[in-house]
Amino acid sequence: MAQSQQSFLKQEAGQLSREDTLLKMADHRSSWSRVLADNKLILITLSGVLLGVIIGFTFRPLGLSSDSLMLIAYPGELFMRVLKLMILPLVIASLISGSSSLNAKLNGKIALRTFVYFLTTSLLNAILGTTLALIIHPGNPTAESAAHTELLRDTAPLNKAKTVSLMDSVLDLGRNIFPDNIFQAALQQAHTVYVPKELPGMVGNDTELSHTSAPVMASSASSSVNLMEWSAEQNVEWIRIVEYRSGTNSLGIVFFCLVFGTLLGTIGRKGYVVVQFFSAIFDVIMKMVTGVMWLTPIGISSVIAGKILSVDDVGFVMTQLAWFIFTIALGVFLYQWIILQAIYFVFLRKNPFRFYLGLVQPILTGFATASTAAALPLTFRCMNERLKIDSRITRFVLPIGCNINMDGTALFIAVASIFIAQMSNMSLNVGQVVTVVLTSTAASMSSASIPSAALVLLLIALSAIDAPINNATLLFAIDWFVDRIRTTNNLLGDCYAAAVVEHLSRNELKISDIDAYYKDDDITSDDQCEQDVNGKRKLSFPNSVILNVEVSTPVSNT
Repeated sequence: MAQSQQSFLKQEAGQLSREDTLLKMADHRSSWSRVLADNKLILITLSGVLLGVIIGFTFRPLGLSSDSLMLIAYPGELFMRVLKLMILPLVIASLISGSSSLNAKLNGKIALRTFVYFLTTSLLNAILGTTLALIIHPGNPTAESAAHTELLRDTAPLNKAKTVSLMDSVLDLGRNIFPDNIFQAALQQAHTVYVPKELPGMVGNDTELSHTSAPVMASSASSSVNLMEWSAEQNVEWIRIVEYRSGTNSLGIVFFCLVFGTLLGTIGRKGYVVVQFFSAIFDVIMKMVTGVMWLTPIGISSVIAGKILSVDDVGFVMTQLAWFIFTIALGVFLYQWIILQAIYFVFLRKNPFRFYLGLVQPILTGFATASTAAALPLTFRCMNERLKIDSRITRFVLPIGCNINMDGTALFIAVASIFIAQMSNMSLNVGQVVTVVLTSTAASMSSASIPSAALVLLLIALSAIDAPINNATLLFAIDWFVDRIRTTNNLLGDCYAAAVVEHLSRNELKISDIDAYYKDDDITSDDQCEQDVNGKRKLSFPNSVILNVEVSTPVSNT
């Protein structure tokens, strides 16, 4: 009897252990399925990047025609157009709804903290890039002639070049911040160009002169640079004019929306409907982003494959400028994995790498599109839904950072300036090194969130240290790749700025929540109630009454 009971207990224990094992296996499988479900968009996006690289390098030896290349890149072009379509309404709606939800004093504090953070990180990147370029010394003077022979065979010497100065760039920044026409700002932006004052033996007005004479724009495959060349042998007197070029004036729109939203929040219940209108626009755009995300693998793979196939000689470019690419990549790695993580940990005292991994999808999108603005819709979604950053902060910080926070651009300009000086056998003194750092910082904050905008600003830094501008065209052949690397720095800088500013503003945000609670209560009461003849409030809805409940506190006799 005892033996049978003991065997029964053993069988029951064995069944329980098997059930526990099965439950543990089921939990393990469910945990993996949850991980895959939570990160399926990231995995799909990463697969799109790898697929684009494989397609690009697989089809390169086939020598495809221009029509084939266009068809391969066509889905990526449509993907970029859809993303850019949502940028302007997203920026307008997010800034107005975000700034109107905070009071003017809090908006000022957040703006000050954001600007100080952006200025500090841009300066850190410029110092980092300068230090790495001086230590690694990527510029090799012996490679200059070979690079010019291969890369610049179709580019004429720019001995008569006239470029914009740092003062011109700063003044253009002010002109774009304060546009004279908000509708024009959605289509064009102001910039300074130099044209010859007059031509001997040629008559005509300035417009005809600028379109028919010899000034031409030196351009690469992906960007246009304000670098003018004059073919005549004589000295030409240049004059400065302000023109408008195609492209959204994001700075002007950001400034207008910030002022509009801040003042909208001060007028109380009269602006309540307008605030809800822009909040609804933001919600609709984010729903559109959710649908576009499923097109990300196809779009990203098409963009990367088309870009790889369109480059003439990838091997030669990577060989001649390998140390320059390595210096940029090392600077980006050090900033993203050490400096940014240290900043996040110092301020928030949390695990920074968990925050970093939550941004993988917008990082991959920014890398593929080479544009912080194009990745802005996905950045909003990850910051608000995945990382749970206060939407009032993200709607305020991200659009501003998308336009003025260019950490990767500051690093690129600093490295590229010293690289070109080293290739030209220039010996930079301490004053010139400091000039490179300050010029890179200032120029990066006036950069546009469009691909290859840093090449325009590089000319300003080269002019500041009297480096040969001709050698800047060496970087045209690799900017398609380097631009994607530094774009990830720009995007991460915006996201980490939002996290730090939210932490620094947490007390003000709590006070704002309390004020908003009573404000909404007052708006609801004012909307639903009206005054009767005796001055008492009554509900404006039919068949309804207001109950006035008085609570009396009993007084105990002692």
